[in-house]
Amino acid sequence: MSLPIYLDYQATTPVDPRVVQSMLPYLETEFGNPASRTHVYGWRAEAAVELARETISRGIGARPDEITFTSGATESNNLAILGVARHALTQGPCHILTLSTEHPSVLDAFSALEREGCRVTRLGVADTGLVNLNSLERAIGEDTVLVSIMAANNEIGTLQPINEIGKICGERKVIFHCDASQAVGKIPVDMSVLPIDLLSISGHKLYGPKGVGVLFVRRTKPRITLAPLFYGGGHEAGLRPGTLATHLIVGLSKAIEISLEDMDVEGKRLLELRGELLRLLKENLGGVRVNGDLTRRLPGNLHVSFDNCDADALVSDLHQIAISTGSACSSASRSPSHVLTALGFKDERVRSGIRFGLGRGTTRLEIEKAASAVIDAVERQREKSV
Repeated sequence: MSLPIYLDYQATTPVDPRVVQSMLPYLETEFGNPASRTHVYGWRAEAAVELARETISRGIGARPDEITFTSGATESNNLAILGVARHALTQGPCHILTLSTEHPSVLDAFSALEREGCRVTRLGVADTGLVNLNSLERAIGEDTVLVSIMAANNEIGTLQPINEIGKICGERKVIFHCDASQAVGKIPVDMSVLPIDLLSISGHKLYGPKGVGVLFVRRTKPRITLAPLFYGGGHEAGLRPGTLATHLIVGLSKAIEISLEDMDVEGKRLLELRGELLRLLKENLGGVRVNGDLTRRLPGNLHVSFDNCDADALVSDLHQIAISTGSACSSASRSPSHVLTALGFKDERVRSGIRFGLGRGTTRLEIEKAASAVIDAVERQREKSV
């Protein structure tokens, strides 16, 4: 049995073969602990980690000492949000602000902090998924310590105006955290010009290994103080204890390097394929509604709702295509998409939303086959509902 066409690249990506090759030595001969300072095995592992740190920092316009390795964007988000707020709570009143369309790892962290005594604001968004900058500015108060807004939405692909958000936060002396796990390697992210204080990255969203990520922590004045989530060993400047996974870190570095080299060409290719997919669906089906802003959007993302259809039933019917109805991190709840709900859509549109995630392995032939299968499945479901 052949595998289905994979169109769920926002959930995860396959590890690039070049990334696998870069990792192999650190699983076999170069297996030392980077914290072992008394012999060559540890020295070589440490050198590999620091080279990766330099490569990653250079790729996003940061300094090597601003790169903290984590297990992925979920941990990075928690370390940034809980770290800022818990430190602030020791100083006095604490207000934190986010969007209602954020990833569960952000929203759940905010809910935990609300129980711990933080005042929390969850701003709504326009029906495109974009934040209203005036509403954001009005929501920031004297006790606001943190704003957390993602660069690219993991469900609908909407790109937030992170430069403008960062400027507002900077003028109000509020720390700005940005979950960029869907953005790095797909759109330009340059920390030397972007006014972002904390940035989260995940390896498996850009053809690197699972289980590794980065939290960028700006070290220039004012210096950001984070309360760590864990303790023991003093690794990563005391922010993230535990033996560093050299092979994963090297793999992440290689994945970022490749993604940045290919970003412009790959972005244009994915835009063309996405346009072709949307064209085929609209020309052959009525009632196809695009969810999210179609211009300010990740090039490989298409999220649409089909009138008179149930998304879960469609996904079950489409055995030959690997697609999803939304975030893999919230799929276990089986509840309607909180992102589409936040856009103000009626329940029917929310429950008929499908996410198509295009990526490095997607071909035009696959798009044509996928479109044909989706068209047939939608027509079958609509005929049953008549």
